[in-house]
Amino acid sequence: MSVIEDLQGIAGSAHVLTGEAAAPYAKDWTGQYESAPLCVVKPASTEEVSAVMRAASAAKRPVVASAGRTGLTGATHAPEAIVLSLERMNRIREIRPEARVAIVDSGVILAQLREAADAAGLVFPLTFGAQGSARIGGVLSTNAGGSNVLRYGNTRALCLGLEVVLADGRVLDLMSALAKDNSGYDLRDLFIGAEGTLGIITGAVMRLHTRPLAYVSAMIALHDLGDGLALLNRLQAETGGAVEAFEYMPRSYMEAWQAHVPDGRQPFDDIHDHAVFLELGVTARRDATVDENGTLPAQAHLEEILGEMISDGTVLDAVIAQNGQQRREMWARRELAGELMTAYGPVVLGDVSVPLDQVAPFLEDTRAALAEAAPGSREAVVSHLGDGNVHYAVWPSDGLNGHAQAMEIIESTAVRHGGSFSAEHGVGLTKRPAMARHKDPVALEVMRVLKSALDPGNILNPGKVLPGN
Repeated sequence: MSVIEDLQGIAGSAHVLTGEAAAPYAKDWTGQYESAPLCVVKPASTEEVSAVMRAASAAKRPVVASAGRTGLTGATHAPEAIVLSLERMNRIREIRPEARVAIVDSGVILAQLREAADAAGLVFPLTFGAQGSARIGGVLSTNAGGSNVLRYGNTRALCLGLEVVLADGRVLDLMSALAKDNSGYDLRDLFIGAEGTLGIITGAVMRLHTRPLAYVSAMIALHDLGDGLALLNRLQAETGGAVEAFEYMPRSYMEAWQAHVPDGRQPFDDIHDHAVFLELGVTARRDATVDENGTLPAQAHLEEILGEMISDGTVLDAVIAQNGQQRREMWARRELAGELMTAYGPVVLGDVSVPLDQVAPFLEDTRAALAEAAPGSREAVVSHLGDGNVHYAVWPSDGLNGHAQAMEIIESTAVRHGGSFSAEHGVGLTKRPAMARHKDPVALEVMRVLKSALDPGNILNPGKVLPGN
Protein backbone atom coordinates (compact mmCIF):
# COMPACT_ATOMS: atom_id res chain seq x y z
CA MET A 1 0.00 0.00 0.00
CA SER A 2 2.96 2.37 0.39
CA VAL A 3 3.02 3.15 -3.35
CA ILE A 4 -0.68 4.05 -3.24
CA GLU A 5 0.05 6.38 -0.34
CA ASP A 6 2.88 7.91 -2.38
CA LEU A 7 0.51 8.45 -5.30
CA GLN A 8 -2.08 10.03 -3.01
CA GLY A 9 0.59 12.43 -1.83
CA ILE A 10 1.36 13.35 -5.43
CA ALA A 11 -2.09 13.68 -7.02
CA GLY A 12 -4.34 13.96 -3.96
CA SER A 13 -6.45 11.20 -2.41
CA ALA A 14 -9.47 12.13 -4.54
CA HIS A 15 -7.48 11.38 -7.68
CA VAL A 16 -6.24 7.91 -6.75
CA LEU A 17 -8.97 5.32 -7.30
CA THR A 18 -9.06 1.77 -5.97
CA GLY A 19 -11.61 -1.07 -5.78
CA GLU A 20 -15.00 -0.33 -7.29
CA ALA A 21 -14.00 3.24 -8.11
CA ALA A 22 -11.34 1.86 -10.46
CA ALA A 23 -13.74 -0.58 -12.16
CA PRO A 24 -14.40 1.59 -15.27
CA TYR A 25 -10.68 1.34 -16.07
CA ALA A 26 -10.61 -2.45 -15.73
CA LYS A 27 -12.23 -3.18 -19.10
CA ASP A 28 -11.53 -1.96 -22.61
CA TRP A 29 -14.09 -0.72 -25.13
CA THR A 30 -14.40 -4.10 -26.85
CA GLY A 31 -15.10 -5.90 -23.57
CA GLN A 32 -12.62 -8.63 -24.52
CA TYR A 33 -9.92 -7.67 -22.00
CA GLU A 34 -10.66 -7.31 -18.30
CA SER A 35 -8.23 -6.88 -15.43
CA ALA A 36 -7.98 -5.63 -11.86
CA PRO A 37 -5.54 -2.71 -11.69
CA LEU A 38 -3.77 -1.90 -8.45
CA CYS A 39 -5.15 1.63 -8.67
CA VAL A 40 -5.89 4.49 -11.03
CA VAL A 41 -4.01 7.76 -10.61
CA LYS A 42 -5.08 10.99 -12.31
CA PRO A 43 -2.24 13.52 -12.32
CA ALA A 44 -2.97 17.12 -13.26
CA SER A 45 0.41 18.16 -14.67
CA THR A 46 3.60 16.92 -16.27
CA GLU A 47 5.33 17.45 -12.94
CA GLU A 48 2.86 15.12 -11.26
CA VAL A 49 3.29 12.51 -14.00
CA SER A 50 7.05 12.72 -13.42
CA ALA A 51 6.56 12.17 -9.69
CA VAL A 52 4.22 9.23 -10.36
CA MET A 53 6.83 7.59 -12.57
CA ARG A 54 9.56 8.10 -9.97
CA ALA A 55 7.35 6.46 -7.34
CA ALA A 56 6.40 3.57 -9.64
CA SER A 57 10.03 3.03 -10.65
CA ALA A 58 11.15 2.92 -7.02
CA ALA A 59 8.37 0.44 -6.18
CA LYS A 60 9.00 -1.56 -9.39
CA ARG A 61 5.28 -1.29 -10.21
CA PRO A 62 4.04 -1.52 -13.82
CA VAL A 63 2.38 1.60 -15.22
CA VAL A 64 -0.22 1.54 -18.01
CA ALA A 65 -1.17 4.89 -19.54
CA SER A 66 -4.87 5.39 -20.18
CA ALA A 67 -6.44 7.96 -22.51
CA GLY A 68 -10.00 7.70 -23.87
CA ARG A 69 -10.17 3.88 -23.44
CA THR A 70 -11.45 3.41 -26.98
CA GLY A 71 -8.64 1.11 -28.14
CA LEU A 72 -9.33 -2.17 -29.91
CA THR A 73 -6.25 -4.29 -29.16
CA GLY A 74 -6.09 -4.64 -25.37
CA ALA A 75 -3.23 -2.13 -25.07
CA THR A 76 -4.56 -0.81 -21.74
CA HIS A 77 -4.92 -4.22 -20.09
CA ALA A 78 -3.51 -3.51 -16.61
CA PRO A 79 -3.58 -6.43 -14.13
CA GLU A 80 -2.10 -5.28 -10.78
CA ALA A 81 -0.71 -2.21 -12.53
CA ILE A 82 -0.94 1.49 -11.84
CA VAL A 83 -3.28 2.92 -14.46
CA LEU A 84 -2.10 6.43 -15.24
CA SER A 85 -5.07 8.35 -16.60
CA LEU A 86 -4.31 11.61 -18.40
CA GLU A 87 -7.93 12.80 -18.41
CA ARG A 88 -7.30 15.74 -16.05
CA MET A 89 -4.53 16.99 -18.33
CA ASN A 90 -6.97 18.33 -20.89
CA ARG A 91 -5.77 21.87 -21.52
CA ILE A 92 -5.26 23.38 -24.94
CA ARG A 93 -2.20 25.37 -24.01
CA GLU A 94 -2.04 27.56 -27.10
CA ILE A 95 -3.39 27.91 -30.64
CA ARG A 96 -0.99 29.71 -32.99
CA PRO A 97 -2.94 30.35 -36.20
CA GLU A 98 -0.09 31.98 -38.10
CA ALA A 99 2.21 29.01 -37.44
CA ARG A 100 -0.64 26.54 -38.02
CA VAL A 101 0.00 24.69 -34.72
CA ALA A 102 -1.84 23.79 -31.54
CA ILE A 103 0.06 23.09 -28.32
CA VAL A 104 -1.96 20.73 -26.14
CA ASP A 105 -1.95 18.46 -23.12
CA SER A 106 -2.17 14.80 -24.06
CA GLY A 107 -5.53 14.42 -22.31
CA VAL A 108 -7.29 16.77 -24.73
CA ILE A 109 -10.18 15.00 -26.45
CA LEU A 110 -9.86 14.85 -30.23
CA ALA A 111 -13.22 16.58 -30.80
CA GLN A 112 -12.15 19.34 -28.39
CA LEU A 113 -9.06 20.06 -30.49
CA ARG A 114 -11.07 19.96 -33.70
CA GLU A 115 -13.50 22.52 -32.25
CA ALA A 116 -10.67 24.80 -31.11
CA ALA A 117 -9.04 24.65 -34.53
CA ASP A 118 -12.36 25.44 -36.19
CA ALA A 119 -12.81 28.47 -33.94
CA ALA A 120 -9.43 29.71 -35.18
CA GLY A 121 -10.54 29.32 -38.80
CA LEU A 122 -8.43 26.19 -39.31
CA VAL A 123 -8.91 22.44 -39.16
CA PHE A 124 -7.31 19.60 -37.23
CA PRO A 125 -8.16 16.93 -39.79
CA LEU A 126 -7.85 13.68 -37.82
CA THR A 127 -11.33 12.14 -37.67
CA PHE A 128 -12.90 8.80 -36.82
CA GLY A 129 -15.94 7.46 -35.00
CA ALA A 130 -14.49 7.72 -31.47
CA GLN A 131 -13.39 11.34 -31.78
CA GLY A 132 -15.73 12.34 -28.95
CA SER A 133 -13.79 10.24 -26.44
CA ALA A 134 -10.34 9.48 -27.89
CA ARG A 135 -7.59 11.68 -26.45
CA ILE A 136 -4.50 13.09 -28.12
CA GLY A 137 -2.11 10.96 -26.07
CA GLY A 138 -3.95 7.84 -27.17
CA VAL A 139 -4.08 8.71 -30.86
CA LEU A 140 -0.37 9.54 -30.78
CA SER A 141 0.47 6.34 -28.92
CA THR A 142 -1.31 4.24 -31.56
CA ASN A 143 -0.47 6.49 -34.53
CA ALA A 144 -4.19 6.52 -35.30
CA GLY A 145 -5.34 6.96 -38.88
CA GLY A 146 -9.01 7.61 -39.58
CA SER A 147 -10.81 8.64 -42.72
CA ASN A 148 -8.68 11.61 -43.84
CA VAL A 149 -5.26 9.93 -43.98
CA LEU A 150 -5.42 10.12 -47.76
CA ARG A 151 -4.93 13.88 -47.68
CA TYR A 152 -3.35 14.64 -44.32
CA GLY A 153 -1.52 11.48 -43.23
CA ASN A 154 -1.61 9.47 -40.00
CA THR A 155 -1.29 11.10 -36.59
CA ARG A 156 2.52 10.98 -36.93
CA ALA A 157 2.28 13.35 -39.90
CA LEU A 158 0.17 15.74 -37.81
CA CYS A 159 2.67 15.99 -34.94
CA LEU A 160 5.65 18.33 -34.78
CA GLY A 161 6.73 17.97 -31.16
CA LEU A 162 6.24 15.96 -27.98
CA GLU A 163 6.71 16.17 -24.25
CA VAL A 164 7.40 12.73 -22.77
CA VAL A 165 7.96 11.47 -19.23
CA LEU A 166 10.40 8.57 -19.17
CA ALA A 167 10.25 5.47 -16.98
CA ASP A 168 12.53 7.02 -14.34
CA GLY A 169 10.53 10.25 -14.20
CA ARG A 170 12.79 12.43 -16.32
CA VAL A 171 10.97 14.79 -18.69
CA LEU A 172 12.07 14.71 -22.33
CA ASP A 173 11.30 18.09 -23.95
CA LEU A 174 10.80 17.66 -27.70
CA MET A 175 8.16 20.39 -27.94
CA SER A 176 9.38 21.85 -31.20
CA ALA A 177 7.11 23.58 -33.70
CA LEU A 178 9.71 23.18 -36.44
CA ALA A 179 8.93 21.51 -39.74
CA LYS A 180 12.67 20.91 -40.26
CA ASP A 181 15.12 19.87 -37.56
CA ASN A 182 18.00 17.54 -38.44
CA SER A 183 19.85 17.84 -35.14
CA GLY A 184 20.41 14.17 -34.44
CA TYR A 185 18.03 11.23 -34.15
CA ASP A 186 14.30 11.89 -34.53
CA LEU A 187 13.36 10.89 -30.99
CA ARG A 188 9.80 12.13 -31.40
CA ASP A 189 8.89 9.30 -33.75
CA LEU A 190 10.10 6.69 -31.25
CA PHE A 191 7.18 7.49 -28.96
CA ILE A 192 4.48 7.89 -31.60
CA GLY A 193 2.93 4.46 -32.09
CA ALA A 194 4.83 2.93 -29.13
CA GLU A 195 1.61 2.45 -27.11
CA GLY A 196 3.09 3.76 -23.88
CA THR A 197 5.89 1.18 -23.77
CA LEU A 198 8.74 3.71 -24.05
CA GLY A 199 7.40 6.76 -22.23
CA ILE A 200 4.28 8.69 -21.21
CA ILE A 201 3.26 11.42 -23.66
CA THR A 202 2.08 14.44 -21.67
CA GLY A 203 2.04 17.19 -24.32
CA ALA A 204 2.21 17.68 -28.06
CA VAL A 205 2.60 20.26 -30.79
CA MET A 206 0.04 19.34 -33.45
CA ARG A 207 -0.22 20.63 -37.03
CA LEU A 208 -3.32 22.54 -38.09
CA HIS A 209 -4.38 22.90 -41.71
CA THR A 210 -6.32 25.31 -43.91
CA ARG A 211 -10.01 24.72 -43.39
CA PRO A 212 -11.82 23.79 -46.61
CA LEU A 213 -14.26 26.42 -47.80
CA ALA A 214 -16.68 23.75 -48.97
CA TYR A 215 -17.10 19.99 -49.09
CA VAL A 216 -18.52 17.84 -51.85
CA SER A 217 -19.63 14.43 -50.62
CA ALA A 218 -21.00 11.49 -52.58
CA MET A 219 -21.82 7.79 -52.51
CA ILE A 220 -20.68 5.96 -55.63
CA ALA A 221 -21.70 2.45 -56.74
CA LEU A 222 -19.00 0.69 -58.76
CA HIS A 223 -18.64 -2.29 -61.02
CA ASP A 224 -15.52 -3.46 -59.17
CA LEU A 225 -12.65 -2.22 -56.98
CA GLY A 226 -10.43 -1.58 -59.98
CA ASP A 227 -12.92 1.00 -61.15
CA GLY A 228 -12.77 2.54 -57.70
CA LEU A 229 -9.03 3.10 -57.99
CA ALA A 230 -9.50 4.53 -61.48
CA LEU A 231 -12.00 7.02 -60.04
CA LEU A 232 -9.71 7.91 -57.14
CA ASN A 233 -6.69 8.52 -59.36
CA ARG A 234 -8.68 10.62 -61.79
CA LEU A 235 -10.17 12.72 -58.99
CA GLN A 236 -6.78 13.27 -57.39
CA ALA A 237 -5.31 14.39 -60.72
CA GLU A 238 -8.19 16.68 -61.67
CA THR A 239 -8.77 18.29 -58.25
CA GLY A 240 -5.15 18.85 -57.25
CA GLY A 241 -5.30 16.24 -54.49
CA ALA A 242 -8.54 17.51 -52.91
CA VAL A 243 -9.87 14.02 -52.08
CA GLU A 244 -10.09 13.83 -48.29
CA ALA A 245 -12.01 10.59 -47.85
CA PHE A 246 -12.41 7.57 -50.11
CA GLU A 247 -14.12 4.90 -48.03
CA TYR A 248 -15.01 1.47 -49.40
CA MET A 249 -18.34 0.16 -48.11
CA PRO A 250 -19.23 -3.04 -49.99
CA ARG A 251 -22.34 -5.19 -49.74
CA SER A 252 -21.19 -6.99 -46.57
CA TYR A 253 -20.80 -3.69 -44.72
CA MET A 254 -24.02 -2.12 -45.97
CA GLU A 255 -26.00 -5.24 -45.05
CA ALA A 256 -24.47 -5.26 -41.56
CA TRP A 257 -25.28 -1.54 -41.25
CA GLN A 258 -28.89 -2.13 -42.29
CA ALA A 259 -29.26 -4.94 -39.73
CA HIS A 260 -27.88 -2.65 -37.03
CA VAL A 261 -29.98 0.37 -38.12
CA PRO A 262 -33.21 -1.25 -39.40
CA ASP A 263 -34.88 2.08 -40.16
CA GLY A 264 -31.75 3.56 -41.75
CA ARG A 265 -31.97 4.79 -45.33
CA GLN A 266 -29.73 3.17 -47.92
CA PRO A 267 -28.03 5.53 -50.39
CA PHE A 268 -29.33 3.59 -53.42
CA ASP A 269 -32.47 1.65 -54.24
CA ASP A 270 -30.44 -1.56 -54.21
CA ILE A 271 -27.38 -2.57 -52.21
CA HIS A 272 -24.44 -2.84 -54.60
CA ASP A 273 -21.50 -5.22 -54.33
CA HIS A 274 -19.06 -2.30 -54.40
CA ALA A 275 -19.59 1.25 -53.21
CA VAL A 276 -17.45 4.09 -51.92
CA PHE A 277 -18.13 7.22 -49.92
CA LEU A 278 -15.94 10.04 -51.16
CA GLU A 279 -15.45 13.60 -50.04
CA LEU A 280 -13.62 16.50 -51.62
CA GLY A 281 -12.35 19.33 -49.43
CA VAL A 282 -12.25 22.51 -51.51
CA THR A 283 -9.79 25.21 -50.40
CA ALA A 284 -9.61 27.33 -53.56
CA ARG A 285 -12.21 30.10 -53.53
CA ARG A 286 -12.82 29.75 -57.27
CA ASP A 287 -14.01 26.17 -56.71
CA ALA A 288 -16.06 27.00 -53.63
CA THR A 289 -18.00 30.03 -54.87
CA VAL A 290 -21.54 29.27 -56.02
CA ASP A 291 -22.10 30.21 -59.65
CA GLU A 292 -25.14 31.96 -61.18
CA ASN A 293 -26.96 28.61 -61.29
CA GLY A 294 -26.47 28.06 -57.56
CA THR A 295 -23.91 25.28 -58.11
CA LEU A 296 -20.46 24.84 -56.63
CA PRO A 297 -17.86 24.54 -59.41
CA ALA A 298 -16.26 21.61 -57.56
CA GLN A 299 -19.60 19.80 -57.42
CA ALA A 300 -20.25 20.48 -61.10
CA HIS A 301 -16.82 19.08 -61.90
CA LEU A 302 -17.52 15.93 -59.90
CA GLU A 303 -20.89 15.54 -61.64
CA GLU A 304 -19.15 15.82 -65.01
CA ILE A 305 -16.58 13.15 -64.11
CA LEU A 306 -19.22 10.80 -62.73
CA GLY A 307 -21.44 11.34 -65.75
CA GLU A 308 -18.63 10.28 -68.08
CA MET A 309 -17.87 7.21 -65.95
CA ILE A 310 -21.54 6.23 -65.80
CA SER A 311 -21.65 6.46 -69.60
CA ASP A 312 -18.69 4.12 -70.00
CA GLY A 313 -20.00 1.69 -67.35
CA THR A 314 -17.26 2.28 -64.77
CA VAL A 315 -19.70 3.86 -62.31
CA LEU A 316 -23.10 2.23 -61.83
CA ASP A 317 -24.84 4.91 -59.78
CA ALA A 318 -24.03 8.02 -57.76
CA VAL A 319 -25.66 10.23 -55.15
CA ILE A 320 -24.15 13.63 -54.29
CA ALA A 321 -25.07 15.29 -50.99
CA GLN A 322 -27.13 18.40 -51.65
CA ASN A 323 -26.96 19.83 -48.12
CA GLY A 324 -25.31 19.44 -44.74
CA GLN A 325 -27.84 16.93 -43.48
CA GLN A 326 -27.26 14.57 -46.38
CA ARG A 327 -23.50 14.88 -45.86
CA ARG A 328 -23.90 14.03 -42.16
CA GLU A 329 -25.97 10.97 -43.08
CA MET A 330 -23.19 9.74 -45.36
CA TRP A 331 -20.59 10.20 -42.63
CA ALA A 332 -22.83 8.55 -40.04
CA ARG A 333 -22.99 5.33 -42.09
CA ARG A 334 -19.22 5.14 -42.16
CA GLU A 335 -18.52 6.22 -38.59
CA LEU A 336 -20.84 3.57 -37.15
CA ALA A 337 -18.34 0.88 -38.20
CA GLY A 338 -16.79 0.33 -34.77
CA GLU A 339 -20.17 0.03 -33.08
CA LEU A 340 -21.78 -2.31 -35.58
CA MET A 341 -18.72 -4.57 -35.82
CA THR A 342 -18.79 -5.21 -32.07
CA ALA A 343 -22.57 -5.45 -31.75
CA TYR A 344 -22.96 -9.17 -32.43
CA GLY A 345 -20.76 -10.83 -29.84
CA PRO A 346 -17.07 -11.80 -30.00
CA VAL A 347 -15.60 -10.69 -33.29
CA VAL A 348 -12.26 -10.86 -35.09
CA LEU A 349 -11.32 -7.28 -35.94
CA GLY A 350 -8.73 -7.47 -38.69
CA ASP A 351 -6.90 -4.17 -39.17
CA VAL A 352 -4.44 -4.55 -42.03
CA SER A 353 -3.01 -2.54 -44.89
CA VAL A 354 -1.93 -3.53 -48.40
CA PRO A 355 -0.79 -1.63 -51.50
CA LEU A 356 -3.72 -0.03 -53.28
CA ASP A 357 -3.57 -2.39 -56.24
CA GLN A 358 -3.62 -5.37 -53.88
CA VAL A 359 -6.82 -4.56 -52.00
CA ALA A 360 -9.04 -6.56 -54.36
CA PRO A 361 -6.75 -9.64 -54.54
CA PHE A 362 -6.34 -9.53 -50.74
CA LEU A 363 -10.11 -9.51 -50.21
CA GLU A 364 -10.65 -12.34 -52.69
CA ASP A 365 -7.96 -14.56 -51.17
CA THR A 366 -9.02 -13.83 -47.59
CA ARG A 367 -12.65 -14.56 -48.30
CA ALA A 368 -11.75 -17.87 -49.97
CA ALA A 369 -9.45 -18.93 -47.13
CA LEU A 370 -12.00 -18.10 -44.45
CA ALA A 371 -14.77 -19.92 -46.33
CA GLU A 372 -12.61 -23.04 -46.41
CA ALA A 373 -11.44 -22.82 -42.78
CA ALA A 374 -14.73 -21.80 -41.18
CA PRO A 375 -17.71 -22.32 -43.53
CA GLY A 376 -20.72 -20.23 -42.63
CA SER A 377 -18.79 -17.45 -40.92
CA ARG A 378 -20.21 -13.93 -41.19
CA GLU A 379 -18.09 -11.03 -42.35
CA ALA A 380 -18.25 -7.28 -42.81
CA VAL A 381 -15.57 -5.31 -44.62
CA VAL A 382 -14.94 -1.58 -44.60
CA SER A 383 -11.82 0.11 -45.90
CA HIS A 384 -9.99 3.41 -46.09
CA LEU A 385 -9.53 2.53 -49.73
CA GLY A 386 -7.42 5.56 -50.55
CA ASP A 387 -4.58 4.39 -48.28
CA GLY A 388 -5.06 0.61 -48.50
CA ASN A 389 -6.23 0.13 -44.90
CA VAL A 390 -8.81 -2.68 -44.67
CA HIS A 391 -10.94 -3.46 -41.63
CA TYR A 392 -12.03 -7.08 -41.99
CA ALA A 393 -14.53 -8.16 -39.32
CA VAL A 394 -15.37 -11.87 -39.00
CA TRP A 395 -17.75 -13.71 -36.73
CA PRO A 396 -16.40 -17.29 -37.06
CA SER A 397 -19.01 -20.01 -37.33
CA ASP A 398 -17.24 -22.13 -34.69
CA GLY A 399 -17.16 -19.37 -32.13
CA LEU A 400 -14.17 -18.41 -30.02
CA ASN A 401 -12.09 -21.41 -31.09
CA GLY A 402 -11.96 -20.01 -34.60
CA HIS A 403 -10.83 -16.52 -33.69
CA ALA A 404 -7.07 -17.12 -33.62
CA GLN A 405 -7.21 -18.98 -36.94
CA ALA A 406 -9.38 -16.30 -38.57
CA MET A 407 -7.03 -13.56 -37.40
CA GLU A 408 -4.01 -15.44 -38.73
CA ILE A 409 -5.70 -15.91 -42.11
CA ILE A 410 -6.46 -12.19 -42.42
CA GLU A 411 -3.00 -11.08 -41.30
CA SER A 412 -0.93 -13.63 -43.22
CA THR A 413 -2.87 -12.93 -46.41
CA ALA A 414 -2.18 -9.21 -46.02
CA VAL A 415 1.53 -9.87 -45.53
CA ARG A 416 1.59 -12.18 -48.56
CA HIS A 417 0.18 -9.31 -50.64
CA GLY A 418 2.97 -6.98 -49.54
CA GLY A 419 1.04 -5.49 -46.63
CA SER A 420 1.13 -5.10 -42.87
CA PHE A 421 -0.80 -6.99 -40.19
CA SER A 422 -1.34 -3.74 -38.26
CA ALA A 423 -2.49 -0.52 -39.91
CA GLU A 424 -3.98 1.97 -37.45
CA HIS A 425 -5.24 0.28 -34.26
CA GLY A 426 -1.83 -0.60 -32.85
CA VAL A 427 -0.50 -3.94 -31.59
CA GLY A 428 -1.40 -4.16 -27.90
CA LEU A 429 -2.09 -7.73 -26.89
CA THR A 430 -4.15 -8.78 -29.89
CA LYS A 431 -1.40 -8.52 -32.49
CA ARG A 432 1.61 -9.68 -30.45
CA PRO A 433 1.37 -13.17 -32.02
CA ALA A 434 1.52 -11.52 -35.45
CA MET A 435 4.60 -9.57 -34.39
CA ALA A 436 6.31 -12.88 -33.61
CA ARG A 437 5.16 -14.49 -36.86
CA HIS A 438 5.62 -11.70 -39.37
CA LYS A 439 7.89 -8.91 -38.10
CA ASP A 440 11.47 -8.92 -39.28
CA PRO A 441 13.60 -10.53 -36.52
CA VAL A 442 16.26 -7.82 -36.77
CA ALA A 443 13.56 -5.14 -36.39
CA LEU A 444 12.27 -6.91 -33.29
CA GLU A 445 15.76 -7.06 -31.81
CA VAL A 446 16.29 -3.34 -32.40
CA MET A 447 12.93 -2.64 -30.72
CA ARG A 448 13.95 -4.74 -27.70
CA VAL A 449 17.22 -2.82 -27.42
CA LEU A 450 15.32 0.48 -27.44
CA LYS A 451 12.83 -0.81 -24.87
CA SER A 452 15.61 -2.00 -22.58
CA ALA A 453 17.50 1.28 -22.87
CA LEU A 454 14.50 3.51 -22.12
CA ASP A 455 12.72 1.22 -19.67
CA PRO A 456 15.29 -1.11 -18.08
CA GLY A 457 12.85 -2.15 -15.34
CA ASN A 458 10.14 -3.02 -17.90
CA ILE A 459 7.49 -1.09 -15.98
CA LEU A 460 5.95 0.80 -18.92
CA ASN A 461 2.98 -1.14 -20.26
CA PRO A 462 4.76 -4.51 -19.97
CA GLY A 463 3.55 -7.42 -22.08
CA LYS A 464 2.37 -5.24 -24.96
CA VAL A 465 3.63 -4.80 -28.52
CA LEU A 466 6.83 -6.88 -28.28
CA PRO A 467 6.49 -10.68 -28.21
CA GLY A 468 8.11 -12.19 -25.14
CA ASN A 469 8.26 -8.84 -23.37
